[in-house]
Amino acid sequence: MVDRVTPGKLWGIGLGPGDPELVTVKAARIIAEADVIAFHSARHGRSISRAVAQPYMRDGQIEEHLVYPVTTETVDHPGGYQGAIDEFYAVAAERLAKHLEAGRTVALLAAGDPLFYSSYMHMHKRLQDRFEAEVIPGVTSISAASAALGTPLVERDEILTVLPGTLPVEELTRRLRETDSAAILKLGRTFPAVRQALSDSGRLAEASYVERASTPKQRVIAAADVDESQVPYFSIALVPSPSNNRASADRQASTGYVTVVGLGPGDDAWTTPEVRAELARATDIVGYTTYVNRVPVIDGQNRHASDNKVESERAAMALDLAKRGARVVVVSSGDPGVFAMAAAVIEMASDDQWSGVPVRVLPGMTAANAVASRAGAPLGHDYAVISLSDRLKPWDIVAKRISAVAAADMAIAVYNPASRSRTWQVGAMRDLLLEHRDPATPVIIGRDVAGPQESVRIVTLGELDPSEIDMRCLLIIGSSLTTVVDGAEGTMVFTPRRYPA
Repeated sequence: MVDRVTPGKLWGIGLGPGDPELVTVKAARIIAEADVIAFHSARHGRSISRAVAQPYMRDGQIEEHLVYPVTTETVDHPGGYQGAIDEFYAVAAERLAKHLEAGRTVALLAAGDPLFYSSYMHMHKRLQDRFEAEVIPGVTSISAASAALGTPLVERDEILTVLPGTLPVEELTRRLRETDSAAILKLGRTFPAVRQALSDSGRLAEASYVERASTPKQRVIAAADVDESQVPYFSIALVPSPSNNRASADRQASTGYVTVVGLGPGDDAWTTPEVRAELARATDIVGYTTYVNRVPVIDGQNRHASDNKVESERAAMALDLAKRGARVVVVSSGDPGVFAMAAAVIEMASDDQWSGVPVRVLPGMTAANAVASRAGAPLGHDYAVISLSDRLKPWDIVAKRISAVAAADMAIAVYNPASRSRTWQVGAMRDLLLEHRDPATPVIIGRDVAGPQESVRIVTLGELDPSEIDMRCLLIIGSSLTTVVDGAEGTMVFTPRRYPA
């Protein structure tokens, strides 16, 4: 009777970023005990992983040198690059399987961590169901690069995004704009595109380049100063978060500015990544109390909340702060350019005393678009946006505009329909509209949309009850073509894009 051989064990050995002293105690022990040491390399045959592990290897160990057939995506293989590399991994896995079947312990070396952008993972997926497999984690290149830079990447609730440099420029740019901090790997020949994305996203001045972190050849310079023709694969670009970015802080310390932003209509999910990033960079937040309370609190950031009837004073405060070097964000609900703070700030900034203060506006989701989305597509054709408030303009102007838009047969988004002190305007508007519209015209009443008390109702113009409307409502009045239909998701409203001749 033939004794059955107990299969060997596969070890995924994380070696860290390159310094042999950063190999863990456990990894060093398993390397020394293993029957087989396996490692990858390009066709030139030089393996960084083997060089890092060499101090812990012993004489007499079997070595399996797994040489990639290709290192770029150009290859003469019927399946292209992916076909060639898949075939290589399948063959390599079988080479290791023969040792495991013979009862030998196999230590497969991996730079950094075995399950983080590593070749080991491809062997692991092909062998773990057949043999016992265990992974020893290693220090990642991101940790080593951050240590080399001597700068924290993130803190508190900030977000770090890890990106491969092989992504298209447009996707890299989008991701860089959306995150607090970023680490971009797989550079080498991709670096020109990575630098373009850093530039397009406005993060290039904040980015650092770390080459061969933790090794004697380590190099740390500004990403903007890198020679694109001299970038090895084992390099990384880092963008620390605004709270940790010295370059960003130095650049902004002497230059104050005002950014007017829209938070969206209620749900934080509708605040754009661009606005979130600007809020994180700010030294001061200025706005109506209700809107300031929607902004996450950040240690050291100053918050200036005020009443909703002091737009000019609020704008002047923001500009004064910026004039003294503060990075000020003025917050509005919805979009800042729609019955909100953008106009007030820009008007005030035209005064000579603030002529040197930069002002810009970042858009937000409007309440009109939010309510429309909940109902379907009632603003699918030409439409007007009107505020019923007569606090900043006389009612006769409001009335003329309502009549003009109604006569032009456009849908209407109505902001500020009522308040505690204004209760009659909704009824007056309804009467003006009925001079031009059928009483059966659909009216959408959106209340606290994207907020905790959201409700959306569809009524007719004839049955619109002013007593049910308050300041938290937005109304959409349909045109003569606006139609109510029943769908799988319930009642929907749309205004067709085609208009009869």
